[in-house]
Amino acid sequence: IEIVPDVVVDDIVLKKENILLLPGADTWSVSKHENILEKARDFISLNATVGAICGATVALANKGMLDNKFHTSNGEGYIEMFSPNYRGQKYYMKQASVSSKNIITAGSTNSLAWSRDILKKLDVFNSNTLEAWYNYFNTGEEKYFFDLIETLSPKS
Repeated sequence: IEIVPDVVVDDIVLKKENILLLPGADTWSVSKHENILEKARDFISLNATVGAICGATVALANKGMLDNKFHTSNGEGYIEMFSPNYRGQKYYMKQASVSSKNIITAGSTNSLAWSRDILKKLDVFNSNTLEAWYNYFNTGEEKYFFDLIETLSPKS
């Protein structure tokens, strides 16, 4: 699949309200990704949010961006396998997704939890709607679908 971006990395707007999402891949060590990783560093310096899932967590670790922030990935020991300079072990959390300050991380099988944390950070839904949304897509149970619809319905 070929993905054509809307803008080049240099044109990404650096604002505190924006979120930069880094998808999982095993190609983050390729030099062509240096620009986007530097942009991620700029986002973090500005206290804007960076989301990274799976292999993208290794890319952040390689650049020292996880050395002092709570985070997660594909399991304990995963980041160390690919990032010999990783120093954030004491901040690693065994959770589906971790939102810590301005970094949101998740392992490869936890895209739903990662999405929930991103939506929460963006303040897309009120907390009841977000909870119902997550529960519905996490379980597929119709009860949560109706809970979701109820939270979206205007109150009389």
